[in-house]
Amino acid sequence: MYFHGTSRINDKGHLEIGGVDALDLAAKFGTPLYVVDEALVRQRAREYVEAFKATGLKFQVAYASKAFCVMAMCRVAEEEGMSLDVVSDGELYTALQAGFPAERIHFHGNNKTPDEIEMALNAGIGCFVVDNFTELALLNAIAAERGQKVNILLRVTPGVEAHTHDYISTGQQDSKFGFDIGNGTALRAVEEALRQPQLNLLGVHSHIGSQIFEVEGFRMAVEKVAAFSLEVRAKLDKTFTVINLGGGFGIRYVEGDAPLPVATYVEAITGAIIASFTAADYPLPEIWVEPGRSIVGDAGTTLYTVGTSKDIPGVRKYIAVDGGMTDNPRPALYESKYEAVLANRPEDEATELVSVAGKCCESGDMLIWDLKLPAVQSGDVLAVFCTGAYNYAMASNYNRIRRPAVVFVKDGQADLVVARESFEDIARNDLLPERLRKETVRG
Repeated sequence: MYFHGTSRINDKGHLEIGGVDALDLAAKFGTPLYVVDEALVRQRAREYVEAFKATGLKFQVAYASKAFCVMAMCRVAEEEGMSLDVVSDGELYTALQAGFPAERIHFHGNNKTPDEIEMALNAGIGCFVVDNFTELALLNAIAAERGQKVNILLRVTPGVEAHTHDYISTGQQDSKFGFDIGNGTALRAVEEALRQPQLNLLGVHSHIGSQIFEVEGFRMAVEKVAAFSLEVRAKLDKTFTVINLGGGFGIRYVEGDAPLPVATYVEAITGAIIASFTAADYPLPEIWVEPGRSIVGDAGTTLYTVGTSKDIPGVRKYIAVDGGMTDNPRPALYESKYEAVLANRPEDEATELVSVAGKCCESGDMLIWDLKLPAVQSGDVLAVFCTGAYNYAMASNYNRIRRPAVVFVKDGQADLVVARESFEDIARNDLLPERLRKETVRG
């Protein structure tokens, strides 16, 4: 049995996270429930910051808030010395409401609206990561109207395809993101950016994929970006001061996943930067990275209550829980795999193979297809591990199911950081035109 962070079996024989009994959490806050091990989140953040500090290079570690964006998480990221990567006005608003320093916020996205750009400029964010020529012109025009100078990075696609799922590969040429280095588009983007008087081009951004378990892809990306930097210097007399290598660092979801230590990723990236740029007598740039999943992924556990079951002799046994694809769409989207235990009986012998189904009216609403568990009973609490990234962030109200609450646990204390949605929340934005209102009874 593999536990992450502070998770353990306590003296009651129950799963405990952050010093709090999982059954007490389920009883107090209800299920489904997202539980976040705050100590593990902070440990992961410190691993990145300390690994970069050890290199002696200038750096920023920006938490990719798309993985899990709530005000409490933004506060933890700030306290741990991280910058913040946002991709929408909603994420930006959340960060600002949490009091995150705007100058440490980077704004990503391939289709930023004029309103989002205005909002970011009003806040005084530190940098825009520009994705296309339309945005270059739009950002310059809006900044010119306001008399502001804006720091930017250009997102480039280096033509490096990491070993990952097709839907989460972003560094190859055929991608909706960024300017392609290979066909000359990226060089034209630099030329255009240098012509825009309101834009201050710091450097480039590259992201090659997600859930990456090796370093060779990052080394190849650095080599491509370094070669492009040298080309820009030679042809346009522009020296980049920032190179952003994105994120994509993998975590362990199930047995067989083999993520590398954070320091190994950092050493590979910084080593490649030093080798590539020093050899060309190029000033070492500041290095930025954007971990998201690897900060929060294995710190999250989702608690469910088991309800019904269906045994098909010779085929499979289904058990159904009170959540599903509404709180974790990743198995349906990516065929993602998870491990789980019964939080109330984690040490009991696993005697049956079950498939864990959600409660949505959808045949694809499956959380785990094959899971060995003790004989499961209605009312058992199932704990699914490594649900900290892209679970709450992707949650929906399909079937009008309410989104779960989120609790941070640390040193025996449980703090509610997101309240469970109410029925009123579900219908809050509904409007009923007068012609559809129920008629009063006629006399």
